[in-house]
Amino acid sequence: MNKSELIEAMAQDAEISKVSAKKALESFIQHVSETLKNDGKISLVGFGTFSVSERAARQGINPSTKQPIEIAAKKVAKFKAGSELADAVNAGK
Repeated sequence: MNKSELIEAMAQDAEISKVSAKKALESFIQHVSETLKNDGKISLVGFGTFSVSERAARQGINPSTKQPIEIAAKKVAKFKAGSELADAVNAGK
C-alpha cells in the first residue's frame, strides 16, 4: 500500500473527503517527525512506539576497495510494534 492508497482507505473508513484524509495523514507524519527530531517518543497503545536510538561510530569496510572506513555515529528512527499489532500480523500466518 502506498501513500495515496492509504489516504483513499482512510477517507473511505472515516467517511471523509480524500483532502481531509490527506491533511490528517500529513499532520500525523509531521508530528511524529518533529517529536523524533527532538528526541521524543510517541506511544500508541496496542499499535506501537516510535522512538529514536543512537548508533555509535564504528569501523566498516569499503566493499569496492576493501579498505577500512570509519562510519560516523548517528541517530535512527525506530518502531516497536505493540501487542495488538504483533498479534494481528501473526494471526495472518
